[in-house]
Amino acid sequence: MMNNVLFKQVALEIQIFTDIEQKETFLFVLGALVMRLISLQKAAEIMEIEPDMFLQILELIGIEFSYLSEDDVAIEREW
Repeated sequence: MMNNVLFKQVALEIQIFTDIEQKETFLFVLGALVMRLISLQKAAEIMEIEPDMFLQILELIGIEFSYLSEDDVAIEREW
């Protein structure tokens, strides 16, 4: 029960969406995306927005997202 209350408090802080359900969905989708459980396309589909718009939202809130794997990112940084 405490986790649900904390989750709702965090969701309320997200200024991008007005509806609490959208905010909660965004947090869920964001977690799944960062853990690479879903694709950017699927994340945008769940949020009912275009992938480019989802990327813009991530940029607005300061979350870096890359299509590359962690190994690919390391190679790019060393190159």
